[in-house]
Amino acid sequence: MGLFHMKGVFFALALSVTLGACSRADEPEVRATVADAPRPRVSEATAPPTTATTSARPRIVFLGDSLTAGQRLERAQSVPALIQARLDARGYGYEVVNAGVSGDTSAGGVRRLDWSLAGDVRVLVVELGANDGLRGLAISDLRKNLTDIITIAQQRGIKVLLTGMEAPPNYGIDYTSEFRAVFRELATLQGVSFMPFYLEGVAGNPQLNQRDGIHPNPEGARIVSDTVWRSLEPLLEKRSTR
Repeated sequence: MGLFHMKGVFFALALSVTLGACSRADEPEVRATVADAPRPRVSEATAPPTTATTSARPRIVFLGDSLTAGQRLERAQSVPALIQARLDARGYGYEVVNAGVSGDTSAGGVRRLDWSLAGDVRVLVVELGANDGLRGLAISDLRKNLTDIITIAQQRGIKVLLTGMEAPPNYGIDYTSEFRAVFRELATLQGVSFMPFYLEGVAGNPQLNQRDGIHPNPEGARIVSDTVWRSLEPLLEKRSTR
């Protein structure tokens, strides 16, 4: 199902902000002009199924929503597929599993975590929260769900890369600020690797996004994969084949 352009603009505005550790308490509150409109998802379309795997190679699992699944992209253009190509080119022996489900929230990620971590998983990349923010879901629930995901992975000896996300501005500055802070706080408390913003350098740029203003186009996905790679590579073992 397509998204209204204006909704995409709201989300893009939230995502295009410059992230960092600094506070933005002086930022004016932005309120929605379509507060009664249905809240969009990232994305409401059906995602391709999780990539089937039969290899005995150690795995890197990308647990996410349509930004991971590669909404409206060819399978080879999705971020996990681009990471797989880079791993292969650089001599890493990992198999990437695309566990992205369109429309999923952090709660959905918890529900399907167990089977997503099947096999010899060494690294879990967590890209969840966009749909929580778009729907204005409770930040306390987001925090608990992400904590559960990270804790379960760590208990299994799996390294975690947590990626940050933004909420749209129409829920007010308090919500967007608290939402943003959850990811960094959890990364610090749980001692996991952290990528501050999954769509860094892509969000808000019409040249790098599809018409909905939310999902990266092929060029945008390449930029996202470059950003992910910089945080992911330090977690890898060269030529891992066990």
